[in-house]
Amino acid sequence: MSNEPIIRIEKANKWYGQFQVLTDVDLEVKAGERIVICGPSGSGKSTLIRCINHLEKVEKGRIAVDGIELTGHERKNVDAVRREVGMVFQQFNLFPHLTVLQNCTLSPMHSRGVPREAAEATAMKYLQRVRIPEQANKYPSQLSGGQQQRVAIARALCMNPKIMLFDEPTSALDPEMVNEVLDTMIGLAEDGMTMLCVTHEMGFARRVADRVIFMADGRVLEMAPPDQFFGNPQHPKLKAFLGQILSSGERQPLHYSYGSQ
Repeated sequence: MSNEPIIRIEKANKWYGQFQVLTDVDLEVKAGERIVICGPSGSGKSTLIRCINHLEKVEKGRIAVDGIELTGHERKNVDAVRREVGMVFQQFNLFPHLTVLQNCTLSPMHSRGVPREAAEATAMKYLQRVRIPEQANKYPSQLSGGQQQRVAIARALCMNPKIMLFDEPTSALDPEMVNEVLDTMIGLAEDGMTMLCVTHEMGFARRVADRVIFMADGRVLEMAPPDQFFGNPQHPKLKAFLGQILSSGERQPLHYSYGSQ
């Protein structure tokens, strides 16, 4: 990993009207690092990662991605960053009128000018990577939620991004589908992909994260390696959050089966 951060966020502030959703957030991420962001609803987690590819704009502060400044909101800079940053959303966001293969080839063909044959070859490589190549000619409505989310991951990978952002990628899934998506994400982490993931899946955080970040009230209140984060939390709000989430049984540390279907 290079010492120069691939993502640099300095004193990021954002408001929705009178409500301040981010307050003086600082974060540096090195290439190849895996960051998990957790915290209660409304803490600013999703807003923070959406600022990294300019889906949301900070009003104060600085964001640079792979050396490209986003703070000035120049269109060419935004486009350049989005070509290098893949994003997977909670609700899949697949085009319902396109097949799985067409969903995966659309952006490479139109944004990067990749010829159809090459785009389809890349798409099939990544559909194989997420273990659903046999679904290539189906439409999203013919797939389970877990399969649709794996298509969304493959679609993002088809742009050959340097960074992957995940915004609660399992929260809309039925419990039995969660592990198949997490297994795919674990594989990406093991391949060295730079990843930022907003999730309540604490087992995933323990397994793959280099650092876990806790946010509340629009601020980063704690940031530490998983062993320290879970084993010796410092902030009272983090202690309360971990106690609540791990005792609820909904998102306890899970057993993963990466490599099995």
